[in-house]
Amino acid sequence: MDETGLPILGLNTRRGDVALGESGLAALPGREGKARAAIDEAVAYAAEINAGAVHVMAGNASGPAAHAAFMDNLRHAVSRTAGSGVTILIEPLNRHDAPGYFLRTTDKARAIIDEIAAPNLKLMFDCYHVARTEGDVTTRLAELLPIIGHIQVAGVPGRGRPDISELDYAFVFDTLGQLGWTRPIGAEYRPGGKTEDSLGWMRTLS
Repeated sequence: MDETGLPILGLNTRRGDVALGESGLAALPGREGKARAAIDEAVAYAAEINAGAVHVMAGNASGPAAHAAFMDNLRHAVSRTAGSGVTILIEPLNRHDAPGYFLRTTDKARAIIDEIAAPNLKLMFDCYHVARTEGDVTTRLAELLPIIGHIQVAGVPGRGRPDISELDYAFVFDTLGQLGWTRPIGAEYRPGGKTEDSLGWMRTLS
């Protein structure tokens, strides 16, 4: 940050026990203490580095108890960040990369956001995950724009550079411009080598 002058857009809560295959804690029944400690830790870290968002990772779970745990932990997260300028994000992940993950679709994410009804709870819209799960990415962007807090991109289906993709990112970026999106777009992809050698897409797709 000091070298580049760039802001930190956001960070994730801890995944939990990675050796056991955990991918978040917030939707795991019986792990509420650990989940809230992870949220508090991330919120404190975000404040220290002036990050704009915290992505609360749900974890691998399903069913009513998981839903109840996730809702309770998200309410804790939004109450901890109310008025701070920090946005809480939730992100649907596709079943190919994250089998068993609690949050799979944008419809489910929208229902959760609507139910909690906190102005600082938003959707992290990852075009890669949405394309692999739902398709119709630009239509979903237009429909969900009011609740989107951050957008990410990667090539589909390989999660490489956005310019190596069956999803036409030139069209996606043009659509976002027409929708009035002026905030940063995150590039979360596998560069296939040095990151700096993979950035030509920023010119060709702009």
